[in-house]
Formats: sequence, C-alpha cells, structure tokens
Amino acid sequence: MKAFQGRVALVTGAAHGIGLGIARALAREGMRVAMADIAADALQAARDGLAAEGATVAALPLDVSDFAAVARAAAEVEARFGTLHVLVNNAGVAPPPKPVSTIPLEEWAWLLGVNLYGVIHGVRAFLPLIRRHGEGGHIVNTASIAGFQVRPGRGTGGYAATKYAVVAFSESLAQELEGSGIGVSVLCPAAVNTTIYQSARRRPPQFGGPFAPPAPHPNQISLEGGLPPDSVGERVVQAIRDEELFVFTHEEPRGWLEERHRRVLAAFDSAVRYNRAHGIDA
Repeated sequence: MKAFQGRVALVTGAAHGIGLGIARALAREGMRVAMADIAADALQAARDGLAAEGATVAALPLDVSDFAAVARAAAEVEARFGTLHVLVNNAGVAPPPKPVSTIPLEEWAWLLGVNLYGVIHGVRAFLPLIRRHGEGGHIVNTASIAGFQVRPGRGTGGYAATKYAVVAFSESLAQELEGSGIGVSVLCPAAVNTTIYQSARRRPPQFGGPFAPPAPHPNQISLEGGLPPDSVGERVVQAIRDEELFVFTHEEPRGWLEERHRRVLAAFDSAVRYNRAHGIDA
C-alpha cells in the first residue's frame, strides 16, 4: 500500500502512547482515522486534538478483549466511512512486573484478552472490510521487542509470552495474505515514552477491576527516556510503504537477539552431537 490520502484507518489503543502516535502519523498522511480505546475520556480528548489539526477522525470507545464489541466497531467504521484500508491492532497492557509462576489467573486472562485476543479479534472483524473493496491495504499488529527475547530481572515474562504469540500470529497472517495485496507488519519497539506499566488503572471489572500501583515501577520510569510515540508513528508509516514484516525501532536490541540466537544454535549443536553418538538420523 503506497497511497494514504483519503483512505481509512482504524487504530486501537489510540487514546495515548504509541496508538496515538500512529493515529497522528496516518492522519497527517491524509487518512481518515477511526480511533478506538477503552479509556473513553482520554480517547475523546485525543480525537478532538487531531480534529483541531484538520483531520477527519472518529472516536470509538472499545474493549478489544470483547469480540462482540469489536464486531460492532467494525460495523460502525463501515457505516461511517464506507470502507477500511489500514488496520492497526495496537491496544496492549502490561501489569506490574512479577514472576510468571505467581501471575493470578484473572491477570493472565487480561493479558491474553487484550494483547493476543485483541489482535485476533481485530483481524477477524476488520480484515473482511479490507478484502471487500479489492484496493489492497495493510495490517499492523503491535508486539514488542519482548516478542523476541525475555530480558532478565524485569519480571515481564507474562507480557513477553503474549507478545511472542503476536509475532507468530503476524508471521502466519503475512504468509496467508501473500499475493492478496494486503500487507502485514508486526511492530516491535523497545523503550517508548508511554504509560504501558500503568495500564492496570484501566483494567475492566471482568479481569479484576482497576488497580493503581502504589509507586511507579522502575520499568515504567525507564520508559521516560524512550522514543517519542510520534517517532514510532512515523516509523510505522514508512514500514507500511516499504511492506516491512518485522518493524524495529531501536538498534541496541540487535545484540540481545544475537545472543539469544547463539544459545538456540548451540542447542542444535548439542542435538547433533547426541544424535551422532546414538546413531540417530534426524
């Protein structure tokens, strides 16, 4: 997809952070943007800010973990705009860090419901709108650099597990849509200046209700020096134009991934030695 002017995008998690940065970038390319988020008041303020810049935007309060609600949002987008070209499944949450063995089941349900099922629900509900017009389009799923490696000592294994799944889902979707004119990207940023670790403040009742950590966690504080969300939005626009599958924003994590891959390859070497020692042809 090369042309943006006058076309339609849907961005989830668009009230703040990376989602708002992407919505701004797409609007500045001339797209009409449907902005969706569970935080209705913040969403309306974000929508009003973009409208004041001259963008054509709509605000859709939405819990992406609820497929029926996502399906209704798809119908509303079609009714308001008539079509859809770009889908950005960006909504995501991160609870206060803790060991994976101690994460409560309702917290797992929240993590999976938003970070993974939010992507699944978005594709199921919105991909038919992109297919319908035959003009091509693009899907962006927000994962994280945590979708490729788990940083020791950060207590984010649960979050990383959902993001690994988003990477695999996106790779599969890209393979399935090859040749259709619909591109797929998986956005994998490292530190961005967002409030992701405060997302429990917006946790719905079915997942335990809102929770305000008593003090900012070091992980949240570390994000304050991260990339501005608008920079990530501009990066996403370029990735759509260039049809990039894996979309990275930082250079430093390359070393982290190389170290992990060395351990993976060493494990294959171990398998080779074992098989040869035991006469196994595998």
